[in-house]
Amino acid sequence: MARIIANTAWLIGGRSIGGILSLVYIAILTRSLGLKAFGHFSLIFGTSQALIAVAGFETWRIVVRYGAEHVHKEDWAALGRLSMFTAVLDVVGAIAGTAIAYVVFFHHSHLLHLNRNLVVTAFWFNVAAVWALVMTPTGIVRALDRFDVSTYVESIVPIGRLIAAVCIWLIGPSLVRFLIAWAAIDLLEAALYWVMARRLCPQAVRISYLADWRQALRENPGITRFFWITYAGATLDAALKQGPLLAVGYFVGTRSAGLFRLARQLAQSLGKLAGMLTRAVYAEIARARVEAAADEFRRLAYRTALLAGAGGVIVVILAMLFGGALMDLLGGDAFRGGGTLLVPLAIAASFDLAAVAFEPVLHATGHPHYSLTARLLAVLAAIAAMLAWVHVYGVHGIAWAVAVGGGVGYLALGALARYTLGRLDKPPPAVDSPLG
Repeated sequence: MARIIANTAWLIGGRSIGGILSLVYIAILTRSLGLKAFGHFSLIFGTSQALIAVAGFETWRIVVRYGAEHVHKEDWAALGRLSMFTAVLDVVGAIAGTAIAYVVFFHHSHLLHLNRNLVVTAFWFNVAAVWALVMTPTGIVRALDRFDVSTYVESIVPIGRLIAAVCIWLIGPSLVRFLIAWAAIDLLEAALYWVMARRLCPQAVRISYLADWRQALRENPGITRFFWITYAGATLDAALKQGPLLAVGYFVGTRSAGLFRLARQLAQSLGKLAGMLTRAVYAEIARARVEAAADEFRRLAYRTALLAGAGGVIVVILAMLFGGALMDLLGGDAFRGGGTLLVPLAIAASFDLAAVAFEPVLHATGHPHYSLTARLLAVLAAIAAMLAWVHVYGVHGIAWAVAVGGGVGYLALGALARYTLGRLDKPPPAVDSPLG
């Protein structure tokens, strides 16, 4: 718990500054572009986030999940073989993401009501996004418990975006200029992450290990199954997080997509603690599964869940008290009234925060398929609610559908995590349990 709190404190230190800066540059975006152009920006950016989830393969989880044991044993060669194997997966994902982006924007952009003049720019923005993935070096840094380094590197994004937003605002706001700046900053962050991973563990980040991918598979039993399950889970999670924005663009229109995007951005800002806790908790629970006894591991999971649940309640209270005022402050008159969207989206963010310990527990105990089941139930519940409400309540129906999906996912993950923790004293499964 002490390490989780310390690592989260590092992340909060960077993300608090980043959160404040992001509110400033979002305000510049919304006020300089207007609701229609910001809607286009939102749909292009939302598509890139969906592509990142599809092409990203969540390889940082593989590095942390299996690399925890190699770090514990100080087997840097094994960590290097594992990391270079996941780096190849990152490249494969980027190539696949580029191909998907081509199909989406050059053949189906009309489904999102995108301006034809933006198609080429949107395509290249999405290409930059999938090639800027930093999954493997992120996993290396987290497996080494260097969350301070993550904080320094990731601060480049909000600082860079704010500087770019101010400069573009002064010389003449343009949607294309904002997209180019965002893409360049993401690529810079990716390069810096690789540089820091190399400096922290030069004995692991070596190109020579690329030829040893077969040995990496042998040294990490169950890695293939873990990869496909976590990848499917990440894709479902993206469907729940990015799908609603694209659904707003398809069912309601571009202007509503801009309004939804700003509300979702604020809800995610209020719920940033969920992402920070996930990063700290995932690495610590993977490490505890190697080092700690069953009772100690169980206590760690319960305490973390209690802490995260309290944070979730705070997120909802903040949204109800200040959400509408923040929407008006950041967006101006064009975004007035969007606070009603913020409440259900904040509720969904609170469920993400409250469930922050559940998925790491399921992964560390060799049951990633439980997590996949819970996410599938969440997506199905959200889709059912969306289809039932979108034609009656419009964008508000989609927002409440997101909250329904978050609630179902929380209940399912919680039940499965509790079941798994209750069986820790029993013999581990015969497969996919390299850390158990």
